[in-house]
Amino acid sequence: MGSPTYFGNMAAPLKYFLDSTSSEWLSGVLAGKPAGFFTSSSSSHGGQESTLLSMAIPLLHHGMIIVGIPYTLKEISTTKSGGGPYGASHITWNRDNEELTNEEKKVAQVIGKRVTQIAKKLILK
Repeated sequence: MGSPTYFGNMAAPLKYFLDSTSSEWLSGVLAGKPAGFFTSSSSSHGGQESTLLSMAIPLLHHGMIIVGIPYTLKEISTTKSGGGPYGASHITWNRDNEELTNEEKKVAQVIGKRVTQIAKKLILK
């Protein structure tokens, strides 16, 4: 699940959507499903980590499995722009055409791959 970062939080439309999932919560249909997160912001220290964590909270209430990125991925420790254990992130520096760094690309690929691997394992159970 992804959202731009606004003042350290997910965008209002995503929050509105998540707030509308009461029937899914009551039925438990999302329980046990994996999820990972990504975000972008216009500046460093723009609140990416808190945005990633804010997206996790409603999904934890649904009983979903939150997938993070382990520190065994060296890019988590070397990136100077975006990405961490909570999910993938990108800093645009207020430029619409700012390319992802190689580290940001790797972190994004790994979170996607990890969610997919966990989903496959859950299906095969």
